[in-house]
Amino acid sequence: MSRPLVDPRPRIPAIYRTDEREAIQEMARDFAMREVLPVANELDPERGLIPDSLRAKMGELGFFGILVPEEDGGLGLGVFEYALITEELSRAWMSVASIITRSGIAAALDPTQRAAILPLAARGQWLGAYAMSEPGAGSDIASIRTRADKVDGGWLITGQKMWCTFADQSDGIIVVARTTPYDPARRRDGIRRFIVYKKPGELPAGCTGTPVRKIGYHGWHTFELSFDNCFVPDDGLLGYEQTDGQQDGGFKRVAEGMLTPRIHTAARSIGLARGALEDSIKYVQEREQFGHAIGDFQVTRFKIAKMAAEIESCRALMYEVAADVDAGEMSDVRAAMLKYSASEMSERVTSEALQLHGGAGYTTDFPIERYWRDARLTKIFEGTSEIMQRLISDRLLPPTPFR
Repeated sequence: MSRPLVDPRPRIPAIYRTDEREAIQEMARDFAMREVLPVANELDPERGLIPDSLRAKMGELGFFGILVPEEDGGLGLGVFEYALITEELSRAWMSVASIITRSGIAAALDPTQRAAILPLAARGQWLGAYAMSEPGAGSDIASIRTRADKVDGGWLITGQKMWCTFADQSDGIIVVARTTPYDPARRRDGIRRFIVYKKPGELPAGCTGTPVRKIGYHGWHTFELSFDNCFVPDDGLLGYEQTDGQQDGGFKRVAEGMLTPRIHTAARSIGLARGALEDSIKYVQEREQFGHAIGDFQVTRFKIAKMAAEIESCRALMYEVAADVDAGEMSDVRAAMLKYSASEMSERVTSEALQLHGGAGYTTDFPIERYWRDARLTKIFEGTSEIMQRLISDRLLPPTPFR
């Protein structure tokens, strides 16, 4: 007797479910499968760029304005809805789920700067890039050496930055720099953020860049940037940093700004894993060996079961953490737990999916290898798995002398 099959696509738990959230999820899912997935399957193997036409459609649907207040032209939704949409887009192409964060960079600006930019950003008409990491400063933000020297009318930025995605196509780059000499005893002092405005398709004057040769995360370029007396006018210093009385205020804002991005990365990880699971469920029912579909063999069925259970566990934690943040409970340690668990899960699940596809999975004829490559990155950006473990353990154990 046939039995009804469970749909592997996510269903919002009753405790969080609303008609609006279900409609948002379904809309994002339809857009991802109808508009994004065919483009990803075509362009990712060629390392092509996300088309402007696709970005325009995303802007019309409000994807760039999810977290932007309604009074600023956005949807005024929460982190929960942000995670819902991100998972659906990542199921098709993680790069498209990532580009929606480019409008969120405008939210880091002070109220005066935001007034001019945020309404455009909410429609995807102003997108930014973020230059924080350096050759010698990745997870260790306090080791930043890029300088911002005060001159008449502004600042001159000099130094190197790594991993600045979308630097060329953006409308502006937020640069994290040091306005005081580096002091090993007071490493957090003097760190400030600057907005360097520019034209899309160009780098700003005083800045040169080289695209990083990535193995994945295609659809846009990621740059190594060199700043050589790049001039930023006085109003390019983020207003928060201008009025902050704390010497380490800029450092704290950079660190605190990682909370939502880590939930976003967890949603990307879950979307990648789900794409691999859904494709694998279909494939194992079609691929035959020894006279049977490989999905008839217990070893295959148990792999599918484990993949689905791991995804569902991480999604449940994501819903809970996102709901807590929307309720005002800004738990950095739980966001770290979520980001760590989801990214580690995503690599395992996508790797297992590739194994289920056999040799076919190791070709660009199937999107499995794309999910696998991109999943590996989620363990690195927005804080490595090792940094997540440090954040968690530092809240559970007494301080260590190794600081």
